[in-house]
Amino acid sequence: MIGQVAVRRFPTLTVSTPRTEVRPLVADDAEAVDEVFADRQTQRWLPLADPSGQIDGRAWCVELARQRRDSGDGDHYGLVRREDQRVVGCLWTRRTDWGARLTEVSYALAPHARGFGLAAEAVDAVAIALLLEHGFHRVELRVAPGNVASRRVAEKAGFSYEGLLRNAGFVRGARVDLELWSFVAADLR
Repeated sequence: MIGQVAVRRFPTLTVSTPRTEVRPLVADDAEAVDEVFADRQTQRWLPLADPSGQIDGRAWCVELARQRRDSGDGDHYGLVRREDQRVVGCLWTRRTDWGARLTEVSYALAPHARGFGLAAEAVDAVAIALLLEHGFHRVELRVAPGNVASRRVAEKAGFSYEGLLRNAGFVRGARVDLELWSFVAADLR
């Protein structure tokens, strides 16, 4: 097949920590996903090109997750709090480069789940699983300047700050700079 590139399917990923489980989303998670993405604080930092964009929980859990997984670009996950088995957040991978074996991880938490370190715990576990179990060499996290909570998550999850990507993203319809953070195998030592 000269001239054709085989599309790789993003690996199935489930990781557990003492307080969380990160697993693929299912249709039954739609209501919790709607709650996460409807929050004003979450919407303030969403990377949407359309300022009126609203994420539909069912589509996010089923169609969009399947499309991203099947294209090899990434996947969508639910962050489940172990104490009550409640979906309290979403993680997603995207911008996967199979040649370089890198992907980007993003996340959003429901308001009632913030401030307990669950995001950092889950992001760290996902990054480690991608490196050790799925052969990735690099996991990136991008943070809009001013998003102090996400910067703290990156730091607590063991990511290293690499610099500023000028005019590299969207937040609620406006172009913004993005801080680039990374996690590589050497960070496990």
